[in-house]
Amino acid sequence: MHTSTLSFLLHRRACWLGLAAALALSACSTPPRPQDTARTSWSGRMGLQVHDPMAQEQSFSASFQLQGSAEQGQLDVFNPFGSQIARLQWTPEHAVLQQGSQMRHSDSLQELLRLSLGTELPVQALFSWLQGQPMTAEGWQVDLSRHAQGRITAQRISPPPQATLRVVLQPLQ
Repeated sequence: MHTSTLSFLLHRRACWLGLAAALALSACSTPPRPQDTARTSWSGRMGLQVHDPMAQEQSFSASFQLQGSAEQGQLDVFNPFGSQIARLQWTPEHAVLQQGSQMRHSDSLQELLRLSLGTELPVQALFSWLQGQPMTAEGWQVDLSRHAQGRITAQRISPPPQATLRVVLQPLQ
């Protein structure tokens, strides 16, 4: 495999992980406070499976730390050894994805996600889901039935590719 192809695949994987963290977060042994609308930071583990019939299925998992809101925030993504593999920062005017020494800029988080992943993600809905509040997102179905136990599962049904995001949140300290 060429170095540029490997670099692209690693970059895409970190992007998916970072965005997946932003989509569904759930808990471990101690459940988070239900319906905590004041919460602005989360950490835990996430997993994303991308089901694309035109390409090889992709599956990723990572730890994350997320702070902020859909309007402004930061997402740090870590490999299983605890090393940071990506940082995504955004404001209403600008978004930056940093992976190692590589940086990608955009005027908006939605645009950066679309450019990095080839699709938009329901960022506003994600933050509602993290708070345990149902919000409709076109093409996505979310299962909040285990939110009290810190688990959220979101599935992208359309448009392709289909994807499943699972998140396990660390309990509040």
